[in-house]
Amino acid sequence: MTKLEIGALQALCAIHDQGGVSRAAAVLMLSQSAISHKIKRLEDTLGCALLDRRPGHSRFTQEGDKLLTYARRILALHDEALHALSTEPLRGRIRLGVTEDMTSSGVSRVLGRFTRLYPAVSVQISVAQSRVIAQRLNCGELDAGVFQVFANDRQTDDVTLIEDSLHWVKSPDLAIDLARPIPLLAFDEDCFYRDWALHHVPQPKAGFRIVMECASIAGMTSAVRAGLGVTLLNGRHIEAGFDVLNDHFLPPPAIAFVIRAGPKMLNATVKALIKIVADERDWHSDNGVGKV
Repeated sequence: MTKLEIGALQALCAIHDQGGVSRAAAVLMLSQSAISHKIKRLEDTLGCALLDRRPGHSRFTQEGDKLLTYARRILALHDEALHALSTEPLRGRIRLGVTEDMTSSGVSRVLGRFTRLYPAVSVQISVAQSRVIAQRLNCGELDAGVFQVFANDRQTDDVTLIEDSLHWVKSPDLAIDLARPIPLLAFDEDCFYRDWALHHVPQPKAGFRIVMECASIAGMTSAVRAGLGVTLLNGRHIEAGFDVLNDHFLPPPAIAFVIRAGPKMLNATVKALIKIVADERDWHSDNGVGKV
């Protein structure tokens, strides 16, 4: 009888979630060759290719995508069984930082599942801007955080939840006159979007004129719709009808939503939380609104 190995299914999901074999190996704390061997053995067992190894093609074959759906269900049931039968249930407290758009998305549902699986663990949630969460992690004020970073600024131990693009946007009703200061809709001073736009790249010839400061995505998208100015938004929040500006502005860096443990905070309880959040991938399809 053909059997599916839990380790191979974990490797398959990690390759999809982390975007490649090398990142999957780092997250699972295995060598790249070990990950490749697990996938090859799984392919031999099933008699079909799961990864499309041709350059320029989708990473997974049709069979690989189909198995991913089953793999997530199998691993979720596997983990729940282990948790239910564990003789040493996890206990303690986790101080978790999240951005407001994450609380508005399905991550709240995932955290609810975590508290049901681990009723002896108390999760204390703090909502803040991404840069503030990163600073509080470094200071030991938080145990873990779910937030955004520029994709190139990810740390080795970060677990990537979503990768996204960042764009300059405006309303079609707003005319841009490069000879005059450009009206800018800016997030507050803790926002790393704003910091990049104002301090790390060349300004437009006549510069920017901040016409509104707002920490809320909902408020920002409303101001864009009204034609008050231009702003930076990630792809998840760009609405139909917004103009994406590809001329006159430097292309912004790509971003990633990550979950990160604080230095020296990666104990068994925090590891369990990170795994639950990372494994529950469908939460990111929700349209959250809030701070970045």
